[in-house]
Amino acid sequence: MSPLSPHTRTRAQESSGAIERLYITMRHLFNRGFYKPMGISGETLRESLLILRPEIYGSIAEEKIELQGLLYVIDRLPYGIEECRYTNLTSDEGYNNSHFEPIIPLKRRRNCYRIDSEQMNIEITRGRSEIYDILTHLTFLYIESHKIMKQVLINDKGDLIRDWTKLEEAVLKKGKISQNEKEIALTHTANFLGRTFEEVNEIYPEFACKEDENRFLKIVYYLGKGALEEVLHDSKRLITFSPVLRERLGHHIHGERWAHRVKQELHTHKLMDRPLHIISANMHSVMNSLFAEKALATDLKGKSRLEIFEALSKSESVKLRDKVSKMAQQKGMIYLKDVSGTNIDVQIFDMEKFPDHRFKLETPISEEEEKQAPVIIVMDYAFGEQAYETMDELLKPYNPNGSTIPLNVASISIMGKAGILVGGKGDIMIPSSHIFEGTADNYPFKNKLKRKDFETEGIKVCTGAMITVLGTSLQNRDILKFFHESTWNVIGLEMEGAHYQKAIQAASKIRGSISAKVQVRYAYYASDNPLKTGSTLASGGLGTTGVKPTYLITENMLKQILA
Repeated sequence: MSPLSPHTRTRAQESSGAIERLYITMRHLFNRGFYKPMGISGETLRESLLILRPEIYGSIAEEKIELQGLLYVIDRLPYGIEECRYTNLTSDEGYNNSHFEPIIPLKRRRNCYRIDSEQMNIEITRGRSEIYDILTHLTFLYIESHKIMKQVLINDKGDLIRDWTKLEEAVLKKGKISQNEKEIALTHTANFLGRTFEEVNEIYPEFACKEDENRFLKIVYYLGKGALEEVLHDSKRLITFSPVLRERLGHHIHGERWAHRVKQELHTHKLMDRPLHIISANMHSVMNSLFAEKALATDLKGKSRLEIFEALSKSESVKLRDKVSKMAQQKGMIYLKDVSGTNIDVQIFDMEKFPDHRFKLETPISEEEEKQAPVIIVMDYAFGEQAYETMDELLKPYNPNGSTIPLNVASISIMGKAGILVGGKGDIMIPSSHIFEGTADNYPFKNKLKRKDFETEGIKVCTGAMITVLGTSLQNRDILKFFHESTWNVIGLEMEGAHYQKAIQAASKIRGSISAKVQVRYAYYASDNPLKTGSTLASGGLGTTGVKPTYLITENMLKQILA
């Protein structure tokens, strides 16, 4: 009998195991109610993240400080989080009615409240995915803070290097810092960050915000200060989960409230019997596709549709966007600003009130068909598991005064941005199935959108399976390479697809609350390629590169719905 050959684990297997440990640990810590990220209780999280070495977190496992990863994380956490020793994750517990001013991170729609100089409360209303997102970002932040501490601490008596004291002088100085003082502080900071002056000077303005143009220096200082206090004075940073959050999580409280309001609005306007077409997208592409050309006929005369959309996407085009929105509301668009805590706004378009749209058939339609003009419900992007909660609640029948009114859902279209594994930023992905990472769950479906719908537009289009990941901040090259090169043939990764499809299949094939013949459309445009160095999410946004694929997908969806 031949001896068994020893099994060597691949990086993909190690990474897969690290992701599994991360999620088990995070759920355990949530049930426990509190933990110290840099203490024994946070050790498994830290070790797993260092084994995983996600692409977004760059050089997390190296001694030098990761600047692009730090910028990515800071944009998704509340202003001032680096100064706080205590982070408390709460449910919607009434802080909006208090004197506390909500702090909304630049790249994440979540309400946060600075309770005092030491504590930040972060409101969780979008499910477990939001908790995973925050905990991994905070773990990264604290790992980086200890890297700073190790570079500036000379001995266990608390002696510090001169570079650190010079940074402290600049940060604690009252009044504005001059250009000369800024460059002196950056020179000292670059020394212990293990970066060149050019690198820190280049990224410095990207950390600036309206509250503070010198935010970069403060972030580095307060991160290092927090780590020094942990080591020298045993003042550990603490993350807690409020009892109300632990009690409410997973019960669809916010999703149910959100869906009830949407259905109530449809019922009030007598739209429940009409063919309903649900689109998960942003709050501008459908509205602009329908109304921008007419609304801006004078302002942008002679411009192509793509040029109009690009002009509208610019931050300074507030007046142009207002004009389009005003026309849309005049033509019957109903806008529901979210009050449920889901952070998902909704637009309802009654196409009976806008019969002269550009997607209509050239042949005349009968009176009966006119009475059945479609109603388009556009819901803003969900976040991870929140996609299941909101779609599941939305597809349930409406129950006013004890009666049951099913929704006449004709189609569900999902548009979003995703990481691509076979191309670059701005390419389009048309999935044929969703695979849920970490499980054997898979969701094949018949996608009404096809590659040929986009072929004449000069954009690269790929088709295949998409993987729904537990968090984009936890992906690394090895595990993504495995999914792409193995027989799974995965073309991209995103966070909501499997959750949406799970809710759609349950409603259409098991519960029978919507028709089993409901049409589904999924299409994604590439925001990054995590397999390419310099093309990850941490490398920056799409800019106008995302405008063309966004509107190509939107217009193909509208063409099928309206024609």
